[in-house]
Amino acid sequence: MREAACTAPDLLRQPILRAFGVGLGLSGPIIRPACPLADPRNGRAPTTPWPGLDVRHMSDIDHALPFSKDAIRRFQSETPMAAETVELNSQALSAIAHLRDDFVSPRMLCGIWRGVELGLFLIAGLVTLVLGEADLSDVRLSQIGVVLLGSILGVAAIEGVHGYELTFLRGPISKFWRIVLGWGLTVGLLTTALALFGAELLAGGEFFAWFALALAAIALGRLVLKWKLREWARNGRMERRALIVGGGTNAEKLIRGLEMQPGNDIRICGIFDDRDDRRSPPLVAGYPKLGTIAELVEFARRTRIDMLIVTLPLSAEKRLLTLLKQLWILPLDIRLSAHSTEMKFRPRSYSALGDLPLINVFDRPLADWDAIAKRVLDLVVATVAIVLLSPLLLATAIAVRLDSPGPVIFRQKRHGFNNQVVEVFKFRSLYHEMSDPDARQVVTKNDKRVTRVGGFIRKTSIDELPQLFNVLRGDLSIVGPRPHAVHALSSRNETFTEIVDGYFGRHKVKPGITGWAQVNGWRGEIDDPAKLTKRFEYDLEYIENWSLLFDLYIIAMTPISLLKTEAAY
Repeated sequence: MREAACTAPDLLRQPILRAFGVGLGLSGPIIRPACPLADPRNGRAPTTPWPGLDVRHMSDIDHALPFSKDAIRRFQSETPMAAETVELNSQALSAIAHLRDDFVSPRMLCGIWRGVELGLFLIAGLVTLVLGEADLSDVRLSQIGVVLLGSILGVAAIEGVHGYELTFLRGPISKFWRIVLGWGLTVGLLTTALALFGAELLAGGEFFAWFALALAAIALGRLVLKWKLREWARNGRMERRALIVGGGTNAEKLIRGLEMQPGNDIRICGIFDDRDDRRSPPLVAGYPKLGTIAELVEFARRTRIDMLIVTLPLSAEKRLLTLLKQLWILPLDIRLSAHSTEMKFRPRSYSALGDLPLINVFDRPLADWDAIAKRVLDLVVATVAIVLLSPLLLATAIAVRLDSPGPVIFRQKRHGFNNQVVEVFKFRSLYHEMSDPDARQVVTKNDKRVTRVGGFIRKTSIDELPQLFNVLRGDLSIVGPRPHAVHALSSRNETFTEIVDGYFGRHKVKPGITGWAQVNGWRGEIDDPAKLTKRFEYDLEYIENWSLLFDLYIIAMTPISLLKTEAAY
């Protein structure tokens, strides 16, 4: 089942990926957000982190409406935020145990399949050229160019008849005539164009052979794919996992509506509701209530969940804002069920699960191809940096070891993606007997715990370089919000969650070695609550405006930002 909204391509959000994704379909079959180039409130383009980089998500609810991101964050809830960890009941733990971690994302699959069929078109064309020539040396580069062009046009034609949507890939073989039509038009137009320009690069028989051979390969490939799709659907490897927030009649209507959708790939993993069993039954349409909203947050951190669907009536504005205030910190798509609402929102605020309308509140910052592209960038940059900086790494290790007794590497537990705890590496900069793994005491200016070498490597941020190995392990990213220690306190002995409301919202992406806040000068000691607040604001700006260009810009600006060492000690 496809979740679709407006079809305007989001070209500005992912400029590099979109160029690469023409063949792989990075726009994807799941969500197609609209991306107006100007703010409808003032006619001006949306603000950007730096000139020339317009990467803001524009599929959100309008800022003037009650469930916008800003309205949710500003809302002062009377319900306290959940503690860092919540004990789950046995039913919720059992549900987690039955959810597989290995899965196939529908969006990624459809994109990969475009690449597979592009390869099949190319192979069929090259085989035709080889068989049509008496000698391989007779195959000209211009003929290979025609085959490449025809292959790209063939994929584009199939895309034009919606041949790469999941419902089509899983649909009956009788729809294959669309593929025949799209590929036939491609070959026909290419033949006509070459004839008009008098370029006899391929004979008519070669075109026909290419058409037939490619069509046979595509048909066989799609039969195999269809078989695999059925197998993945049976064993739960291909699905989008959703949790229902709010039980009762509205939840039952939504579930029944989902069950009636053809090609449904949504798997309801459970229902969470703060209301008691009298107002919210323990079983709705065959799905159990697994716990409270606080337990939902913990549940979503322990297993892969893709989407939260809130089924409370939109008229219950205060209660909805209270719920969303607790849930927005999760790196998930958050939707409001709108099938029974009379409230009117801008069209760009809606998406759909089949025929069921939903209101988009939050989107996952990084999903599918975005996550893969960022991971590739991390691996490339970390590997190159380790190789180039290996003399500095070795020299620093020797200096730390000679300067004071104790291990060279300091390990500390910090918050990672989705609030998971990761162990971060640093060169030791404090005397070993005075080390503070729990970060109970903030390092201050002229701190007696800091060694001579430690003072230098802290000021220059050389102590952070071992975190390149954290990047290779997948704990950190090159760019992202800086990871803070699990029990970190400010200089005023305040926890970070006490200073910033919704602090864990910065964990919606992997933490990074460098970040948007750091290149803007927000690093060092937290001796003023405003400093953490500014870091948090810059971190959210980065999360909501992510792109590969943005990451590259931050990486390029990091060496320059390190020249400002006033707050580093």
